[in-house]
Amino acid sequence: MSISLELKKRNQDLCELCNSEIATVEFTVSPKSDSSVENQVAVCETCMKAMDNKDSAFHWRCIEGSIWSPFPSVQALSYRILNQYKEEAWANDLINSVDLDENTIQWALSAFEMPDAHKDAFGNILENGDNVVLTQALNVKGTNFTASKGTVVKRIKLVNDNPEQIEGKINDQVIVILTKFVKKG
Repeated sequence: MSISLELKKRNQDLCELCNSEIATVEFTVSPKSDSSVENQVAVCETCMKAMDNKDSAFHWRCIEGSIWSPFPSVQALSYRILNQYKEEAWANDLINSVDLDENTIQWALSAFEMPDAHKDAFGNILENGDNVVLTQALNVKGTNFTASKGTVVKRIKLVNDNPEQIEGKINDQVIVILTKFVKKG
C-alpha cells in the first residue's frame, strides 16, 4: 500500500509513532473512515504488528515522543495505545502528563466504547432472530388490533440506531416494539 505524498512529507517518510522506521501504511484512526490526511497516521510495519500484539508494551515506550505530535490523529492513536497499557506506571504517567484537547481524547477512547445492547425488560441481551414474549398488552398503532400479553414474537430484528426498539411480526404485520415490553423467549 502506498502512502500519500502529503502524509509522507508530514514526518519525513518516517513512522509517526516510533519515529525510527520508514512508514509503509496509511492508518486511518477509527471511527473516522474517510481517507483524509487529517484522520490518518503514517505507520511502519513494526508498529502495525505491535498494535495487534497485546504483549508489546515495551515497544510502545516510543509513544513518549509521538503523543506530543502537533497532529490530532497521531495524538489520538498514541493516547489510544497508551490507554491499553495504563496499568503500567510509565504509560499512566505519560497519560497524566499530556494536556490534549477533549475532542482528541474522545476520538482516542471511542475505540473502547461498546455500542448499547438491546435488552429485554429483565436485562437479557436480545439478538437478531431471537423469539420474545410480550409482557403486557400493546395497542398497535395504525391497525385495528391489540397484541395481548403473552403473545410470542418470532425472529425479531434489532433496530440498529435505537437499542430500545425491535421489529417483529404480529398478525402478519411488521411492527416496532419497545424492548421494555418484551421478555426473551
